[in-house]
Amino acid sequence: MAAPTGAANVWNCPNYLGDLIVTASPTKTPLLQMSGGLNGVKVSNNFVFPIDQEYTQTAASQPSITETASLTAPTAISIVRSPVVNTCQIVHEQVAISYAKMSNFGKLDSTSTNALTAGMSPNPTDEKAFQISKALEKIARDAEYSIIQGAYVAHTAVGTASTTRGLSAAIVEGGTVVAANGATLTKAMIQTLLRNMFTAGAQFVNPMFVVNAFQKQLLSSLYAYAPADRNIGGVNIKQIETDFGNIGVILDAFQVTSVVGLYDMSWVSLVTCPVPGKGNMFYEELSKTGASEKGQIYGQIGLDHGPEFMHGHISGLATS
Repeated sequence: MAAPTGAANVWNCPNYLGDLIVTASPTKTPLLQMSGGLNGVKVSNNFVFPIDQEYTQTAASQPSITETASLTAPTAISIVRSPVVNTCQIVHEQVAISYAKMSNFGKLDSTSTNALTAGMSPNPTDEKAFQISKALEKIARDAEYSIIQGAYVAHTAVGTASTTRGLSAAIVEGGTVVAANGATLTKAMIQTLLRNMFTAGAQFVNPMFVVNAFQKQLLSSLYAYAPADRNIGGVNIKQIETDFGNIGVILDAFQVTSVVGLYDMSWVSLVTCPVPGKGNMFYEELSKTGASEKGQIYGQIGLDHGPEFMHGHISGLATS
């Protein structure tokens, strides 16, 4: 069922019977929860915030310096740093319910069975609370998508929208990528990814494979080990032991199906840019312009993904 736009009224948000209100849309946001939720764990007073300063060392080698050469100071070296930044993005949703809708909570849609005389009542009875909660659910879904797939745009003028860089874009810019070129996921690909990440400097403190349904099933089949049991069959791999430590497995509906992401969540946190006197992710009533209750949910959030070389992914995998 398509979500209505505009203010909720008697006709575009009809009432039905039944306590169970469900959606087929994905609502679990595991990376958002692991990175601090909508209130974040870090605060910035600037939309553009620093992540780190990165530098590259020279290749390691054995010094070979004679006593004669040591009498003269060598050519100076200098290590050049490069700053890495990300930006907050505006989160903004409006909730509006007509007075007529609020007062007609007992009116059922014409297709419903009228069972009010049996002691049943339409659910929800508080349309405003329901709409606010679902607006927050939408915000959480959008945040999860942005954490994984967000593309970086820093605002340069009042008409430019800032958008935060997600983990996939961070890896493409400076992390480790293994290109599958349309092939099916294999252990060899995963081993290559782990080796390359280690060589690039990844520390594997709290690494997590983040996958969609198709790649999750492949991971479980690749690493399946089930003790013999006459009554129980099947596997659900939630952790993989590797030469670089144990790596968790997260099923996430917002991950690209053709990608297996490996993100070290110890480096990932949500950053907020609070509004003075209001905080972050707040609801406030809007001024009256007619017979409706109107309010807005507003916040400013961005992703601190940490050093890009802490993460990696396998991209371009087969999806069927």
